[in-house]
Amino acid sequence: MDTRILIRNAQCIFTGQQGAQARSDATDLRIASGVVAEMGRGLQPQEGERVLDARDCVIYPGWVNTHHHLFQSLLKGVPAGIDLTLSPWLQAVPFAYRRGFDEKRLRLAARIGLVELLRSGCTTVADHHYLFQAGASQEAAELLFDEADQLGLRFMLLRGGATVTRKLEDSDKLVQPPETLEQMIAAVEQTAARFHQRGPRARHRIAMAPTSVHVSLPKEQLKEVARAARAMGLPLHSHMSESVAYFEYCREVHNCLPIEYLAEHEWLGPDVWLAHLCHLTPGEMRLLGETRTGIAHCPQSNARLADGIAPAPALAKLGSPVTIGVDGAASNEAADMISELHFAWLLHRAHAGAQARPRPEGAGEEGADVVTVEQIVHWASASGAQMLGFDGVGTLQVGQAADLAVYGLDDPRYFGLHDPAIGPIASGGRPRLRWLLCDGKVIAEDDAIPGLDLAELQAQARAEVKALMQSL
Repeated sequence: MDTRILIRNAQCIFTGQQGAQARSDATDLRIASGVVAEMGRGLQPQEGERVLDARDCVIYPGWVNTHHHLFQSLLKGVPAGIDLTLSPWLQAVPFAYRRGFDEKRLRLAARIGLVELLRSGCTTVADHHYLFQAGASQEAAELLFDEADQLGLRFMLLRGGATVTRKLEDSDKLVQPPETLEQMIAAVEQTAARFHQRGPRARHRIAMAPTSVHVSLPKEQLKEVARAARAMGLPLHSHMSESVAYFEYCREVHNCLPIEYLAEHEWLGPDVWLAHLCHLTPGEMRLLGETRTGIAHCPQSNARLADGIAPAPALAKLGSPVTIGVDGAASNEAADMISELHFAWLLHRAHAGAQARPRPEGAGEEGADVVTVEQIVHWASASGAQMLGFDGVGTLQVGQAADLAVYGLDDPRYFGLHDPAIGPIASGGRPRLRWLLCDGKVIAEDDAIPGLDLAELQAQARAEVKALMQSL
C-alpha cells in the first residue's frame, strides 16, 4: 500500500548535499511511493495524505552509519578494557567474549544496537560482523538482516572474518579456528546471492570485509579476495591504520607502509572504504585521495581507545570520500549517530586549533571553520550512501528515497539558538525524534518504535550482561 505523507512547516530542511544546496528553501515535503515527490512552501494536502506538522522542527536526511559491530552492544564499558589501548583491549573485550555469542544473544545485541541507532535518526546501517569461523553456521547474516527488516531499516552486511589466526588471539582462551580461503569466498558468494540488491533504493547489500586485511589474510590471498569480490560486484571494506601498531606491523613484516601494502595488492579504489585511518603519512593520504578510496571515520571510538584523530577534513580535500561510522559499542559506549556527529564537529576544530601557531611563526588563531555542520551532515548521509552503493538514497531531493528524521527542538539545550537548524549537531544531546521515515514509511514516532517495549529490552540486556560476566 502506497503511504502518502505531507510534512509541513519545518524550520529548516538539510538535504545532505554540499555547498549552496546543503539547505533547502522549502518548508514542506511531500512523499509518495517511498520517494520525495515534491518540496516547496505552502504545499496543500491532497486527498488521502497523512499530514505531519513539523512546526518548530528541523528535518535531516536519515543517517548512514558505514561501520559498526552490532554484537558489541552487550559489551559496553567492560571494566577489564575501559582504560586499554586497541591491542590489549581487543584481547580483553571482543576476543574474550565472542565465544559467548550464540544466535539468541547475537539477535538481542543486534536489536539493541539497531534501536540505539534508529532513535538517533539513522536509517541505513552497515555492520562489520566478523564472528565467522571454520564450521560455524552462516545464519548470522540472516539474523542480522531480519532484525533490521523488523525495524524497517536499510542494512548492509560487511562480511568479516579471517583465514589466519592473528598473534593477538593465539591463545587457548582466545583462539577460534579460521576459515579457509575457499570457505570465506564461498560463504560470501552464497550470502550475496541471497541478499545483495542492486539498483535504486536497495534495502540489502553485502561487502567483502576481511576483519583487518593486513593480518586477516596472508599476503598471497589479498589479490585473490579483492578479485573475487569485484567479480561478484561487491565493494571491499576493512579496518586499517587504526593505531600505530598497524604501522609497526607493516614496516616490520612487509617493509612498507600500510596503505602502500594495500595499493600493492589491489585493495584501493572507489569501491573500497577503510575504517579509522588515524595514522597516515602525507604520501599515504595522497594515495587514498588519488584512488578515491573512502574512510569510515569513527572519531568517538578512536578517542576512547587513544587511537588518535583521523585527518578526515584533509582526506576530503584530497578526494577521499569521508563517511561516518560509530564503530562497536564496546569501544564507543554512546554508539549513536547524533553523539558521533556532535563529537566530530568539535574534534576537528579542537585539533586544528591545537596545531595553530602564534604570529609571526604561524597564522595565529585558526581552525574554527575546518569542518562545518553542513559538511558533517553530508559525510553522514549522501557521502555514506554513495560509498555503500545505495543508489537513490542519502539526499532529500525530488525523486530520492524518503529517508529522513524530523527532530523536535523542545529541550532547553536548544532554546536560544539563533539558527535552530544546526541544533542536533552543534548542541548535541538527542533531540526528540518526532518522526523517522525510511523509504517513505514512518518507523518511529514521538521517540517510540511501534511494537517495541524498551523496558523489556532493557531487562533482557541486564540478564545477558550478567550471564556474560559470569561466563569468563
